[in-house]
Amino acid sequence: MTRAVLSLGSNLGDRLAHLRAAVSGFADVLIAASPVYETAPWGGVEQDDFLNAVIVVDDPGTDAWGWLRRGQDLENASGRVREVRWGPRTLDVDVVTVDGPDGAVRSSDPELLLPHPGTPERATVLRPWLDIDASAELPGLGPVAALLGALGPGAESGMRRRDDLVLVP
Repeated sequence: MTRAVLSLGSNLGDRLAHLRAAVSGFADVLIAASPVYETAPWGGVEQDDFLNAVIVVDDPGTDAWGWLRRGQDLENASGRVREVRWGPRTLDVDVVTVDGPDGAVRSSDPELLLPHPGTPERATVLRPWLDIDASAELPGLGPVAALLGALGPGAESGMRRRDDLVLVP
């Protein structure tokens, strides 16, 4: 069994359509999809707000690299261009964490860092993840709820849950 948590983001074009295309691209292995959040951009680059969500997927035949490649294929299909680090994008699919048969998968490969290094500082990942798994844990760092709490009371101030935007009809 390999179960993965993936974060999705979009701030170019039809943002919701890009997120839905990603969910559709993982439909055969989808376990859960979070609500959609509209969030302020992160990383210091001037750009439009993002739509963000988290999905949980599971497939015994897919390893961590398989999840990465599958996400990259969906990014490419959406017309993703990588010109500016943390810049605007049609679709971003990050592999947050992967659980394999022997527990949490660790990777220090620069192309696939696991668990995803930015996760503990990003309420845009932690909050939607908690929405679908209240007992979620980030391997080596502890409960997601504690990580979100450690960010302080203003961590979610740039976020707005969009219950009017549904990923899975």
